[in-house]
Amino acid sequence: MRLFLSSYRFGADPGRLLELVGEPGRAAVIANAADAWGSARDSAVVSDLVPLRRLGFEPEELDLREFVGRPDALRTALSRVTLAWVRGGNTFVLRAQFARSGADALLTELLRADALVYAGYSAGACVMSPSLRGLELLDDPAEVEPTCGVPVVWDGLGLVDHAIVPHYRSPGYDPAEAALIEEVADNYRRSGTPLRTLTDDEAIVVGRGQVG
Repeated sequence: MRLFLSSYRFGADPGRLLELVGEPGRAAVIANAADAWGSARDSAVVSDLVPLRRLGFEPEELDLREFVGRPDALRTALSRVTLAWVRGGNTFVLRAQFARSGADALLTELLRADALVYAGYSAGACVMSPSLRGLELLDDPAEVEPTCGVPVVWDGLGLVDHAIVPHYRSPGYDPAEAALIEEVADNYRRSGTPLRTLTDDEAIVVGRGQVG
């Protein structure tokens, strides 16, 4: 299983992702964490396509909304890529779209078979935790029902054994947002929940001899 879980895109060292992937190839850009953003969603997708191209990938959006009730089609689409790139946004919306499309079970299967690399940042990283509880201070679960038409899913995929707190003590965030990020981490510590905090320069890398 190969995972690249970051706070913001490639972190400080894109080479760690390239080492995990090997030769850059086709990449599926999954931007469903931004599904509640309206017209801003399109520019969010473009903002991820460009840096991936610069690293040598051939990225194309894979919109999970198009695969609801079509698990075989989703499997075929993911079998054609070397990288699933899952951008940030609302973690709860992303998790709901994973569930609606069956991407949660399929990605788990493909990752355990080492059929592709999963690279997720912010929400794309957090969704890999055992549970999403605690993140409601940062992302609004109320966006799920009107955006996805399904109830909130509180469990993560559980492919890492700890909570992830992104954007931790990173520059560029307003004081109120930074305080909420700090509160999320403190709440996990108080409850005894294992966690990893990530600054925007950091990433958790699993696989190909890399752990950390």
